[in-house]
This record gives sequence, C-alpha cells and structure tokens, in this order.
Amino acid sequence: MPDAPVRTFSLSPDDAVFLDFDGTLAGLQDDADTVFLACGMDKVLRACATRLDGALAVMSGRDLDDLSKRVPDSLWRFGNHGLRVSAPGGLATDSPMLAPSALIDALSEISSRHVGVRLEPKGPVLAVHYRAAPGVEAELRSALSDAIEPFADYSLQHGKMVFEAKPAAANKGACLLRAMQSKPFVGRRPVMIGDDTTDEDAFASAQSVGGIAVKVGEGATVALHHLDSVQDVHALLKEFASS
Repeated sequence: MPDAPVRTFSLSPDDAVFLDFDGTLAGLQDDADTVFLACGMDKVLRACATRLDGALAVMSGRDLDDLSKRVPDSLWRFGNHGLRVSAPGGLATDSPMLAPSALIDALSEISSRHVGVRLEPKGPVLAVHYRAAPGVEAELRSALSDAIEPFADYSLQHGKMVFEAKPAAANKGACLLRAMQSKPFVGRRPVMIGDDTTDEDAFASAQSVGGIAVKVGEGATVALHHLDSVQDVHALLKEFASS
C-alpha cells in the first residue's frame, strides 16, 4: 500500500479554529438526526478550546438550536451558515428566522414527489436531502431552481446529497470574517476545516486573511490543505489537545 500523505500543517495555540460539523467532526449519515460526536470528542474539543483561549468555533449549516444539542455549550457555535451565533455557556438570544412560507410550500411539494427525499427547514435555510434517492438528483435540481427563481435573495447550493435554498446572508465566509474582528478570534491565524461546498466560502475567506483552509475528503476545492477523513480530523484535534 502507498504511504499516507504527510500532513503539511499543524495547529498552534495562536490560531482561531473553525470546524464544520457534519462530515468534519462527525461522519455523515442517511438520517441527519442520528449524527453525533464520537465518544470522547466532546472532551477533546473542550481541551482544544482551552489551549486556544476560547478561539474555537463549530460552524454549521444546521440550525443553531439543533447544533447546540450536538456539541459542548462551552464552545462558540455558529449555526444556520453563520446567521445565528451562540457564545460559550450561553443560549442564542435571537428568535429563529424562517424562510418565506411560499418557498417552504413549494419545496415541500417538490420533495413529496419522490420517495426518499426529505425537506429539512433550518430557519431561513431549506435543505432538501436525497441521500436515499440518488437517482432523482437532476430532476430535483431543475425543479428546485425553478422554485426559488421568484425569491431574489435566495440561491440554490448543492452539497453532499443535499440541495440547500439559502438567503444571501447565510454565508460561512462572511461569518468567519465577522468573527475574526472580535475577541477571542481577533489577531489570530484563522484555520477553517470542512468537507462540503458550503465550506468553500469560509475556505476562501480564511486564506484571504492569511489563514489556512483544510478540505476533508474528496472533491474540488479552493482549500490548499487536505485531510482524508473525519478520523484524520479527530487525530489532528487529539494531537493538539494533548500537546
């Protein structure tokens, strides 16, 4: 067997670390409700955050309330692709936002046409999952593109077996840059680790301000660094936590 590629980066206590959840900290599942951190990773994340003086955040497309059930509340959490934020030890003080009801109805009707396709409302973001029906991808893309066309602020983004209808403000890259302007992140090197197309904006933002971006798994990316799997992410974090 060929040797595993040598990792060309490491984490520093002076970094600001941003971690995607699904596909990065936790493996993907057919049912998103069954995705949780592996045993012991909560302690690893807390230890990493301590070494970073709190400058560690989990940044996810999940709704903030859902994300907060899956990662320690002692961490910074950015949910809804950065639209909602919760500081360590705190609950979100904002009210959950919703997508336009007409858009919800349209995407719900499209999803109901196919067995195995499911609509997941995530505040203003609407995710249409088709992992259980991969053969309908092209048909879904066409129907969803037509459905969001009347909603000028919305665009369609394709992820791993999911299409997401997102308002323009739902952008992980913009979220990362905002975070880097305030404590505890300001003045540090941003490190963004993610696996999907929804992380590409954050990859570009991190690299644009002198940080690094790490793509987990396969696929085209702007990130200049790579890890093969969720297990490699865990190994990186465990190494940093114990060093």
